Amino acid sequence: MALKKRRIEELLTITERLNHMKDIDALLDLILLEARKFTCAEAGSIFLREDNFLKFSYVQNDALARIDETNNKYIYSIFEIEINESSLAGYVAKTGEALVIPDVYKLKNASYRFNRDFDELAHYRTQSVLTVPLMTSRGVVIGVMQIINKKLNDKVVPFTKEDLKLVNFFASNASVAIEKARMTREIILRMIKMTELRDPKETGNHVNRVGSYAIEIYDRWAKQHHLPEKDIRAYKDTLRIAAMLHDVGKVAVSDVILKKPAKLTPTEFQVIQAHPVYGARLFSDSVSDWDTLSAEVSLNHHEKWDGTGYPGHVKDIYADPVVLGPGKRGEEIPISGRIVALADVYDALISRRVYKEPWSEERVLDHIRSEKGKHFDPEVVDAFFAIYDVIRAIRMKYSDEEKA
Repeated sequence: MALKKRRIEELLTITERLNHMKDIDALLDLILLEARKFTCAEAGSIFLREDNFLKFSYVQNDALARIDETNNKYIYSIFEIEINESSLAGYVAKTGEALVIPDVYKLKNASYRFNRDFDELAHYRTQSVLTVPLMTSRGVVIGVMQIINKKLNDKVVPFTKEDLKLVNFFASNASVAIEKARMTREIILRMIKMTELRDPKETGNHVNRVGSYAIEIYDRWAKQHHLPEKDIRAYKDTLRIAAMLHDVGKVAVSDVILKKPAKLTPTEFQVIQAHPVYGARLFSDSVSDWDTLSAEVSLNHHEKWDGTGYPGHVKDIYADPVVLGPGKRGEEIPISGRIVALADVYDALISRRVYKEPWSEERVLDHIRSEKGKHFDPEVVDAFFAIYDVIRAIRMKYSDEEKA
């Protein structure tokens, strides 16, 4: 009884943490991690509902992570599941009923089945599964959480009724936090749309990619520096949103300059060089870590490791006109700016723009290697290449091209 009470108290503490998280992806990561801890599960997935489909939104798998520490959570991101009674997740989303299955490969006399394609793709064997709906207080299913392979003494065992009660309790609280985080993401994307009206390259997909690249590069960099896991997760929660807003300062730049089809004059380019300062001004009345980091990213994402970037050391960001300073150099540039600099340049070069065709992947990667120690922090470049399969998967998830 004491153990049960302690587990419930721990759940309440965790759900309080969930309500303070801002970024939807960081939130899903924490939800899945904690649900797996409570059930001793090796793996799991969260699907979020979009119309009549479920989209893989987050995936964790400890077994695969032991083989490949990047544990590419984007591996399934191109897949979607129709909400009907033919699949496990689809059935739960359709009916609102949870499922507890000892071995999904031995299903009999059920309308739903387990799709083995996912196991074959990941070279994994799913066995015991606990699948619960993510349901709002209004009874609307917004997604599904699936916990996979409960392990005791290195052996896969079935989930218990107690596991189901705890996960259902956790899921109901998590659903509230997910709704709030999705609203925050929508507000951010609307801000991006305002920028897009001024600068056509600042699209929702572009900023989603840059935000995702940034947190994955940071994750590798931070682990190489042996930072505590708790601190890494907290920083990533704010970094993604800050990275998404890196160019919001362009709203203060004239359309005549932003949309000019010809080469900019030196005077016009000076105006462009001021946009990081305009962006930092938007977040200067800091009331949260998110404001502080957003200002930092905006102000520093065009600085270069060798000191040739802009806007440099600006004495007063409120002075008009903006007076550029000498470029920041090396570790004078915050790690957030060094990471977003690489993420932004990579995406700009490899993507199609109204004014250019995409560079080939080989050409882009050669360029990044050649700029190591010049434009880019060498350690950030190393982290980027260490997780390049994840970078590719993110690019596919937020592709500008229509999916087949």
